[in-house]
Amino acid sequence: MDEPILARPRFSPPAPTPMREPPDLFSFLRQARDNPLATWTRDHFEKPVVYGKGVLGRVMVLSEPRAIRHVLVENAENYRKDALTRRVLAPGLGQGLFTAEGEDWRTLRRTLAPMFSPRHVASFAEPMAVAARRLTRRLARREGRTVDVEIETTRLTLDVLERTIFTSGLERDPDALGRAITKLFAAIGPVDPLDVLGLPEWLPRLGRIQARPSIDFFARVVDELIGTRRALVESGAEVPRDLLTLLLEARDPETGEGLDDLDVRANIVTFIGAGHETTANALTWALYLVSQAPDVRARLEAEVDTVVGEGPVAAEHAGALPWTKAVIEETMRLYPPAAFMSREAIAEDRVAGIRLPAGAIVMIAPWVLHRHTLIWDDPAAFDPTRFFGEARGRIDRYAYLPFGAGPRVCIGAAFALQEAVLALAEIVRAVRLDLAPEAVVEPVQRVTLRPRNGMPMRVTRRAG
Repeated sequence: MDEPILARPRFSPPAPTPMREPPDLFSFLRQARDNPLATWTRDHFEKPVVYGKGVLGRVMVLSEPRAIRHVLVENAENYRKDALTRRVLAPGLGQGLFTAEGEDWRTLRRTLAPMFSPRHVASFAEPMAVAARRLTRRLARREGRTVDVEIETTRLTLDVLERTIFTSGLERDPDALGRAITKLFAAIGPVDPLDVLGLPEWLPRLGRIQARPSIDFFARVVDELIGTRRALVESGAEVPRDLLTLLLEARDPETGEGLDDLDVRANIVTFIGAGHETTANALTWALYLVSQAPDVRARLEAEVDTVVGEGPVAAEHAGALPWTKAVIEETMRLYPPAAFMSREAIAEDRVAGIRLPAGAIVMIAPWVLHRHTLIWDDPAAFDPTRFFGEARGRIDRYAYLPFGAGPRVCIGAAFALQEAVLALAEIVRAVRLDLAPEAVVEPVQRVTLRPRNGMPMRVTRRAG
């Protein structure tokens, strides 16, 4: 495929305007509660390192790729997830792979890694394609109408989970599960002033109170899944070879120990919540961005029409759609699944030439890093050519972190990317989605990045 040439000026999607100066404590707490994306300043997007003492203590915001490599890879043992991250996420996600630390995390990682081997991920391509075809049939039936794409992509990703992780079914209404995920992240996502100020855990947090029904719902769903599957195993019947079975059979390669039910539950909640959100949000944002960039959409439709033909998309197309993949990767640059990650220094270190004391916080924010003026040309613009052909190889590994890096890189990255590429191709093959005239698009950070007002789009059929 020839190198694409896109129109100029390029489309720059909405984002909060960076502040000139850091906010005072009251303003920070108010903005962090409403939308943490609004708390960043110009310096964060223009300087490689911003370091000082603020609301959270000594904090270094790092956007220098070599220094990021030092923190996440070369000296990763010296950095753990900070207390604020654990306080915010653990009540909702439990002590699963995303929130565990130390030896607990290492044991989980060793145990779960084989489930996301290239062979396993490749085997999920066909179920992903089948789920995408089910979505496009549903969209095609709504031609001429406006749909909330955020809801539709949530249904898709839950369908994929049923076909790959829970192949016996979720035993609950997937829409109810989707609503529970949305409510959970909406409740635990806003930063609580009590957590920022480090006040005792026994003080009630509004978000945790609001999240409790969703947490209890998840517990019931997962316990039902585990109980049903264990009963099937004990009966001697044939057991689906999905991720739930693999979790129940998983053994630490060093100790031979399996996971107890609490570990299994926490990791299933992590896969449902974080795993579903990654792909659903990436697809929602990609479809929005494509709708605002006619040249990108024309190139995307041309690639899909050429590679897939009359369709539908199938497993063999997963590696044959470079422009489709570039669109997804550029989408995750502008709207990364996790807007920031933070680490606490266990011992003193020197980072980017600065002495960092023990207990200091290092923030590496993909939202900032991916839009940094020292790293990207026209960083606010939507331009998938950055990730196409030879240009992709020129991107520093530590300048683009949609799934993190180092030992704690997202274990499901290949799964999510494959799912997103196949789904986007199938949607583009079957329908065209245009932003509804009344739509107001605003990104908001609620653990992941999502559109505050949903994503209403009008459906036009392209293929059968």
